[in-house]
Amino acid sequence: MPKKAEYKVSGADLVTKIKSLIKEGNARRIIIKDVKGKVIMEIPLTVGVVGAVLAPILAAIGAMAALIKECTIEVIKGK
Repeated sequence: MPKKAEYKVSGADLVTKIKSLIKEGNARRIIIKDVKGKVIMEIPLTVGVVGAVLAPILAAIGAMAALIKECTIEVIKGK
């Protein structure tokens, strides 16, 4: 059964935290939720995901971060 971890971050720290979680390398899926728990974005991560694929996703997260004050990042971790 996959493990879950949750992090509460401000919109300003969102991109930095996402990059950090991706670098750790053990996340299978990252889910961004608003303060009410509504899913804003889901990012599936696979072994073959590289920087070129993540660049547009990180740009979208950056734009979204400018509009939200606080959010929760739920991370589904692999084995």
